[in-house]
Amino acid sequence: MSAECPEFAAPVIDLTFSSRYVAEDETRSEIDPESAEETEAALAPLDAFVARMTEQTDAALEANDLAAAACVVAELVHWAQADALSVLGTETVELTIGSRLAALALVAGQVAPAGTPEDLAEVHAWLVRRMEAQMTFWETAPDGAASGNLRAWAGLAGAAVAMVAHDPVMRGWAAWSISYVACTANADGSLPQEMGRGELALHYQLHAVAPLTVAAALLEQQGLSVAARCEDALDRIVSFTLEDVAAGGVASEALSGEPQTVSEGIDDLKDFQLAWVESWLRLRGDRKLEAAISERRPLKYSKLGGDQTRIWRGF
Repeated sequence: MSAECPEFAAPVIDLTFSSRYVAEDETRSEIDPESAEETEAALAPLDAFVARMTEQTDAALEANDLAAAACVVAELVHWAQADALSVLGTETVELTIGSRLAALALVAGQVAPAGTPEDLAEVHAWLVRRMEAQMTFWETAPDGAASGNLRAWAGLAGAAVAMVAHDPVMRGWAAWSISYVACTANADGSLPQEMGRGELALHYQLHAVAPLTVAAALLEQQGLSVAARCEDALDRIVSFTLEDVAAGGVASEALSGEPQTVSEGIDDLKDFQLAWVESWLRLRGDRKLEAAISERRPLKYSKLGGDQTRIWRGF
């Protein structure tokens, strides 16, 4: 570690926690407070690392500070050498690790110009190992999860790792995974797996649309177009999401049977919940949507690799 770099976080090698939801709740919308607290405690070191990596990446690239970016690479190497996240102790961990892998791969891609070929090779090999484990896991994942937002996050991770590692097999798996989730959409664009989540239906529709759109944009850059598959499924998903948010969740309430936690319109959403819009605007120009988010920029979300405004408006 360079003397100028911040102190590195201790690599998280193994991770074990159970579902945060009440076991008997088939909708997975009723949170068990004790389980949720245990889950958050277990994830805290990893999520703090992901957040700090994206913050440092944003700061370094905004300032064009190659030395600061090199520190991010060095810390990723530190985790790669420890083979971090190599021991995932429960199915729940396997189901939820995709968003964290996606973030780290997206960070690795952004700071690559500051790394040596040897360092980048080590980081990329580590990300490939972790992603290959995810690809194996999802072949036998539970049916519901296999077509929901968690699969979409795994697909985003695959698209991001494929981009940095130039892995065509992983790229194809990511395209298939994103299409698999998107193609489940109803005619109106609602995702059936998420509409079964009771009062959290629209919340999880939003949680799914983020990796779906960003992955589609990443795959487009890699020569694979998935946005128009299944009769423009992704367009329908995005339209349903934005229209129902604006309407206070009326459609999601009708489909789920419960009033929605997302019910105050688009102005009530946090910036990170809209960060995916930047990638969608790269795929589909929309002046009305552009105007709706213009005053909220920059839009940032650590699980999407940081500042989405910088990333997608820079291309």
